Amino acid sequence: MAETRLAFKAGRAFRRGTTNFVDPDPTKGAILLQNGEDGLLHFVWKNRSTNEVDEDLILFPGDATFAKVEQSAWGRTYVLKFLSSNQRHFFWMQDADSSRDEEFVGNVNRLLSDPSIVPIWYSEGYNPNTQAAAGPSSTSAPAASSSQESSGGYQATPEELARIRSIVSTLGSGGSGGAAGGAQASAAAAAAQEISLTDVLTPANLRPLFAERPELAQALFPHLPPDLPSPPTVETLERVVSAPQFRAAVRNLDTALRTGLLGGLVRSLGLPEEAGTGVEPFLRALQEQARREEGEGGDRMETD
Repeated sequence: MAETRLAFKAGRAFRRGTTNFVDPDPTKGAILLQNGEDGLLHFVWKNRSTNEVDEDLILFPGDATFAKVEQSAWGRTYVLKFLSSNQRHFFWMQDADSSRDEEFVGNVNRLLSDPSIVPIWYSEGYNPNTQAAAGPSSTSAPAASSSQESSGGYQATPEELARIRSIVSTLGSGGSGGAAGGAQASAAAAAAQEISLTDVLTPANLRPLFAERPELAQALFPHLPPDLPSPPTVETLERVVSAPQFRAAVRNLDTALRTGLLGGLVRSLGLPEEAGTGVEPFLRALQEQARREEGEGGDRMETD
């Protein structure tokens, strides 16, 4: 099975006849960089409306680059070009917010150079692109060579999703205490305001929950890294949720959900496919699942 290393929203653009003008195709799409079953890196373009792969390019390390088309008046058109041939494939960013364009493009080029690397994500609030202050632009295709941003540093594995699901699903259960109630309110606010999972799964939200429900330490322990000290404790959970690795996993899941391409994967967690189409559907599905399990009665968390 192919391993997706990176994914973000992008449409294709095509050269106008024999001219140097490039016109955007308004079809909603996504670029995915995948390690294929053949052991090679694949640059995939997927139609987000049909979920069909329309383009699958095999890339060898160092043979291709992904660069901005500087002549583009709009500024968010990019070209995939090869050193070994004259091939050119044009794309335009389709996320309304351009603040992470540079971040995704940088990770594309790192993977094109070395498919084994781990994508690098900026810390929250940091953006070296001085043009990021520009407001969101329309997600419709511009009239000439163009583009719009990305949304999907995608590296979430089923194990990561299960780990996050185990923690987030507790936000909707056992709501008698103030800490649990506050956490549940944070989750509801996230769904309502379309804020990111990194605003929900914060140490400030999770620590009171762990303190009020210490039994979570043992319930969540099977989903945590195997090299943690045993037996599980609340202090261990607090260290985990404060670690950069946890924050990176949450950020990867958040950006992956925003691509709308995780429907098939979340089904393996017992969630409806719609839960993989965005952050809000994901949180709502978790809350609904928690309500159902609560209604069935009994303690739903297994312990050793």
